[in-house]
This record gives sequence, C-alpha cells and structure tokens, in this order.
Amino acid sequence: MQQFKQIRKYRLSHSLLKNHENQFAIFGLLFGAVCWGVIWYPYRIMQEAGVSGVASSFYTYVIAVGIFAVILFKQWRAAIHQPKVIVWLAIVAGWTNLSYVLAIIDGEVMRVMLLFYLSPLWTLVMAHFWLKERTNRRGVAVIILSLIGAFTMFWQDGALPLPNNNAEWLALSAGMGFALTNVITRYASNLTLTAKSMAVWIGVLLMSLVFIVFQDAPFPNPMDMNVTQWLLMVFIALLLMGATLFVQYGITHIPVTKASVLFMFELVVAAVASYFLTDETMSAREWLGGALIVVAALFAATNEQA
Repeated sequence: MQQFKQIRKYRLSHSLLKNHENQFAIFGLLFGAVCWGVIWYPYRIMQEAGVSGVASSFYTYVIAVGIFAVILFKQWRAAIHQPKVIVWLAIVAGWTNLSYVLAIIDGEVMRVMLLFYLSPLWTLVMAHFWLKERTNRRGVAVIILSLIGAFTMFWQDGALPLPNNNAEWLALSAGMGFALTNVITRYASNLTLTAKSMAVWIGVLLMSLVFIVFQDAPFPNPMDMNVTQWLLMVFIALLLMGATLFVQYGITHIPVTKASVLFMFELVVAAVASYFLTDETMSAREWLGGALIVVAALFAATNEQA
C-alpha cells in the first residue's frame, strides 16, 4: 500500500512538473512572438540612419554572442563540441532570421508577416517526411487552405500568383527556414538550449557576412556610429537573446505544428504596431488571403498527429 502511494505521489509530481514546463514553453513562444512582432521597427530606424539591415543584424548579433560568451562561458565551450546537426541549425536559422529582418525592413509589414506564416504548411510537410509525423486529412486540408490563401493574396490579372518583390521572396523563404529550424530543433533533442541558441546567433553572423558581399550599400565602420545607434543595437540584441532562448525552449517542449501557431501571436502584435507606426494598408483581397492562411495555421495547431 505504501509503495502504491509513493508511485501515485511520483506520478502527480511528474504531471505537475510537465504542466509547468508546458506553461513556461507557451510563455516563451508568446514572448518571442511579441519580440519579433516589434523588432522590425528599431531595424527600420537603423536603416533610415544609414545602417543597412545586414550591417545592423551583424552588429546586433555580435553583441548578443559577446554577452552570451561572457555570461555563459562554460556552456559556450561545451556547445562547440555538439553533434554536426548544430551546423545545419546554424545555417538554416541564420538564413531565417536575416532574411526575415531584410524582408520586414523593405517590405509591407503585414504582407511579409502573412507570407512568413505559411510556415505551418511547410512544417507539416517537413514533419511528415523527416520526423515521420503522419499527415492526416486535417493536415491535407491545411496544405490546401494555405495554398488557396497564398493564391488569393498574390492573384493579379494576367500574372502568376507569386511574390511581387525581393522582400516578399525573402519572407517566403524565411517562413520555409523557420519551419525547417523548428523541425531541426525538435529532431536534435540531445542538443542543449545553450548550444541551439548559440548556433542561431552564429548562423546569423555568418549569413550577414555572405550578404555583405552582394549588397551595394557600404558596410559602416563601428567607430562612425553614434551612442544612440549603439544603444539601440544593444536593445535589439537583448530582445533577440531573450526571444531566441525562450523560443528554443518552447519549440523543444511543444510539437512543432502547435509551436508554429502559438508563435502567430506575432501577427497580432505586428498588426497593432504597423497600424500606429506606419501608414501601410492592405486590400480586401489581401486580407482575405491572409485570413485563409491564419485559419489554415489554426487547423495545423489542432492536428491530432501533432
């Protein structure tokens, strides 16, 4: 009888701990969504001051890596010896973060966001083939509905329904990269949170160096930037650090399709922010297409196989 009570007590304790982890994971994803829903504005301020998105991304992630290396030096050293999958995480996450920033700086905020949030569609496909999470009828419905939404957004008489400019292509690729990042993070369950976060930041640094080669704008000398610009980049770096750590934790503890949709709270934050901070507007057709994408993502969140 005593043994039965101990087992019951252990199960209750384990259940409470699991529930606490899930709640913290949900908070982490929502916190990340808020950060990414407003991070575009300080980046735009930097661009207007003559510091391109690539340059400001490079410097902000240099700050993030520097702070991280000082505070968590032992964990940083351990991250170097993680499995090779961390290299793929760095490449994919680096592309995702940088392309998203460049898209949100140059494109219309809500169109970029909605294109990015086709990611649950790509997540379903990747999870099916990589994580062996079988796609059921609801998953197929998500794919169809997402494609209809995208088709509606991009429909133009006499033209293929494709993104209209470089910013929108970057947003589309960032959504695919975000889905793949989620799948890799879920797959690499043996990697520590420290290793995953460090991989993301170093990946952005490397991608920034690649982008610098192909951009026309001169790369600003750090000595030429004023105190206000540096303080703004430190602020961005702190936001990015918090968002990355929380999101990596959330993705690790919640199925990828549900995590992708929880992260869609970013759309609400971005819609409010863009309303007050810009004069951008969307047509009724674009709102309809965006609504279909959001509905498809909500279906993905309740996918029984997730």
